[in-house]
Amino acid sequence: MTDTLSTAGAAVSKATSDSPQSQSKNPQQLKRSIGIVGGTLLTLSCVTPASTLFVVVPDLFGSLGTATALTIAIGSVLCIAVAFCYSELGTLIPSAGGEYAMVSTLAGRLAGWLVFVLSLLVVMIVPPVIAMGTADYLAPIAHLNPSMTGAGVMLLATLAGLLDLRANAWITGIFLVLEVIAAGVVALLGFTHSQRGIGSLTSMQVAGPHGHTDTVTAMLVVSGLAIALFVTQGFSTAVYLSEELENPRRNVARTVLATLAISTVIILVPVVAITMGASDLSTLTGGDISTMVTAWSNSAVGTFVSLCVALAIINAGIVMVIQNSRVLFASSRDKAWPQPVNTLFSKFGRFGSPWVATLAVGIPGAILCFVNLDTLYGVTGVSVTGMYLLVAVAALLSRRGHHRHTHAWRMPLWPAMPILLIAVLAYILTQQETTYLLWTGGIVTAATLYWALYLRPRKEIRWLISLPEED
Repeated sequence: MTDTLSTAGAAVSKATSDSPQSQSKNPQQLKRSIGIVGGTLLTLSCVTPASTLFVVVPDLFGSLGTATALTIAIGSVLCIAVAFCYSELGTLIPSAGGEYAMVSTLAGRLAGWLVFVLSLLVVMIVPPVIAMGTADYLAPIAHLNPSMTGAGVMLLATLAGLLDLRANAWITGIFLVLEVIAAGVVALLGFTHSQRGIGSLTSMQVAGPHGHTDTVTAMLVVSGLAIALFVTQGFSTAVYLSEELENPRRNVARTVLATLAISTVIILVPVVAITMGASDLSTLTGGDISTMVTAWSNSAVGTFVSLCVALAIINAGIVMVIQNSRVLFASSRDKAWPQPVNTLFSKFGRFGSPWVATLAVGIPGAILCFVNLDTLYGVTGVSVTGMYLLVAVAALLSRRGHHRHTHAWRMPLWPAMPILLIAVLAYILTQQETTYLLWTGGIVTAATLYWALYLRPRKEIRWLISLPEED
């Protein structure tokens, strides 16, 4: 068990570790200002189903061909078990720290620190991965450099992230409607121009070199599950927003499960339609959805869909910057860094947002737009899988001691659900490319050294997880 503090306990720790003058101060808390509708809009926008469909899924088409829909469907089923874990832990430990607060509280401080590092990798890498797709979908208007355009989107999202959260909920809600419309148009056109039957979804074929058709192996599908898990990964945003959700004991679970269900439909239905509607296997494997849409309709419809996707990507960037800044804010409140850094990340702006933390995630995100995209995809897939694995371990331990009696949403089929999830995720990790495992493993090793050399020797004053009081 970790040294987890309530806000009152954290205040005592802060007084002891920092200065006598701080004894009367409580740790800063985020304002509870959004209900389940606003939370779901923000969370759905972070999943950003349309931009995921148009930016991430084409790469899956390239490697998995007609097996893409099946792989995403399997990943979505696995995500149900993950969502159950998040729902229970998010209502048990409602903190802006998200995964790391939950895992630290239930599985120990080192495990919590490692899941924090993995989540930080994910939240730093995913926004630029999505943002770099903007240039492709602005092509009907202007031909832009993907890296420069992605960096611009990240800076724009950072500025928006400095605003009030309620205002951002409305902005992202409007953009979300547009991206759902775009996904719906693609699904309708794909189904109405179907070239093959429903059996093609399990035919496991991909276009090989020189026009040959290759068979997609079961092992290739398993390796693709890491990216498939990433496709709907954003539903976890609900736990990051738990300090700002009204009645988190009820609304966190509702937001997590509703978001997963809605985003799965928005992503999977168009994927099925595209698979059935692509003129041939080479077109499907090429993954150029905009060209397929134009072929099914006309250039005007293709341009409309492309612009909706571009707006969806900007929308995703805004929400991800909001989410990621909350993670850094929570880590500073929990004293993960040297005190000058903690003080900076804890600063609030005039709109109530942690402005330094917002800049700290937005600006590096713009820089990452110039890193090789395949490397970003690979490290993200490994990090998401590892993070889910540690969350599942925490869920397995969630009913020990006094936590057994804490009022929280409880998952069905416990403990079988987290045990099965741990086994499946561990196997998926073993099937990932060695290069990406080494990159992620190196970062985790460095994080472990930071823990051993800096955090652990200062365990009385560093990495103390504070749990906010509920109204």
